[in-house]
Formats: sequence, C-alpha cells, structure tokens
Amino acid sequence: MTEASPLGRQSTYLEQYSPGLLYAIARTGNREALGLDDELPFHGIDIWNAWELTWLDGNGLPQVGTAEIRVPASSPNIIESKSLKLYLNSFAMTSCASPGDVTEMIEQDLSDAVDADVAVQVQQPSETDASIVSRLPGESLDDLKTACNAYEVDAGLLKADADDVVAESLHSHLLRSLCPVTGQPDTGSLLISYTGPRIDPAGLLRYIVSYRQHQDFHEACVERMFLDIMDRCKAQKLTIYARYQRRGGIDINPFRSNYEDDPPNLRLWRQ
Repeated sequence: MTEASPLGRQSTYLEQYSPGLLYAIARTGNREALGLDDELPFHGIDIWNAWELTWLDGNGLPQVGTAEIRVPASSPNIIESKSLKLYLNSFAMTSCASPGDVTEMIEQDLSDAVDADVAVQVQQPSETDASIVSRLPGESLDDLKTACNAYEVDAGLLKADADDVVAESLHSHLLRSLCPVTGQPDTGSLLISYTGPRIDPAGLLRYIVSYRQHQDFHEACVERMFLDIMDRCKAQKLTIYARYQRRGGIDINPFRSNYEDDPPNLRLWRQ
C-alpha cells in the first residue's frame, strides 16, 4: 500500500462524479507471498455488494439503489474498498438520466481500474423487494465441541483420511480476519465444498478460527485457504466461498474453485 491509498486516513467525501478516487491494488504482491504465479490453480470471482448508492435523476430527484459488482479473480488488480466507497459516494449529487447510465459508468471505471472486464448490476428498490435471506449448503461446523488455541494461520491443523473419499459441503460462521492496514476486524461466513479424502471437521474448524488474528485482505485469505486445503488434504475438487459482512456499506465475497462456475450472490443472515 502506498501513501495514495485512502485506507486508514481521514478523507473528504466528494459528491460529484470522480472516477479518479478509485485506487487499484495489484494482486501480485499477495499472490507471490503464497507462491502463486500467472498459472493459477483456481478460477473465481470477487462479488462486491454496495448498499449505499444514490444519484440524481434528470429532474434533480434523488434515486437510490444497490450495486452488485463482479470482479474476475484473473484481474491484475483489485479495488481498495474505501476508495470504492468514496467513488460511489461521488454520484450523490451527480445527475444521471437512468440507472442504466449509472451502471455503464461504474462498469467502465472499475474495468479500467482492475484492467479486466467487470460486470455491474444496479438495482432499485422495486427490483429487490423479493430478496430473501439464504443459508449456506451442507453441514455446519460451528456446533463441534473443540478446543481452539491457534489464532494466527496454522495449516498444520488440517487433516484428511486418505482411505475415505467423499463429496461434501461444510460451512462455518466463525470466520474472522483483520484488515492489514487498519487492523479492523472483518467477520463472515465460509463455505467449503470438495471431493476427496474426508477432511477432519474439528481440524478444519480450528483452521478457520486460526485466521482470527491474521492480517490480510479478504481475497488473499480465501486464496490461502484454497492452497492450504489442496496441499494438506489433497482435495480433487475444491471450492472456497467467503461471505463477509459489510463495512462502509460494502460487503466483499471472494469465490475460488477448480471445478465450479461463478456462484449465486447469496445474502446471508448477517448481510
């Protein structure tokens, strides 16, 4: 992170369209630390939901909506979250003829910033009335009675039974990590779907809990999990999907898989 990043700094909230507020961060730094190169062992997407989008119509009447933003995991860059918040806020006193115009502007600006095609969908209240709270599939790990004492990432907690090959989905709502810049907590839910040697559920839960004091961005945490489980548990097929709670009116939901297509944009109980 350089001095140009607004994260962790006091910022002025501009209210006229300002694409220059977007601050891109290269994925290479975190991926090199994980031993990753251009040949990624997964594909995926980062789904960002922005809940505080507002602009003016042609008559000066305020409009409100939400924006679903899908950034491919193959993009060279991600957008620093506070800069996205500041950028979206800059629409507040900006006149736009239609929600379609807002969508096109956001889509183009984000695509330019991450250097890849970003998909954006802006929805107004009438389009979201039927939204429901979803549940993650599979068995919950959270009722396991297991002792935890590791709160910095420990892949050694992961174990699997090579003699028992299964296909299953497991989830937990106990995911917590820390922002690497501000130290603020990021909490969320995690889905692990896999085919391969049966993963020890207690060890998996302790591994998830071991992120509790780990400082990293959402995307890097999920990619580390993918690599650790592939390495330690020898999964043949693996999907990791994190649904983080919102901060600053935005929630970030990274999805990484070596066999599944892009996921539905579920809204969970804390989102």
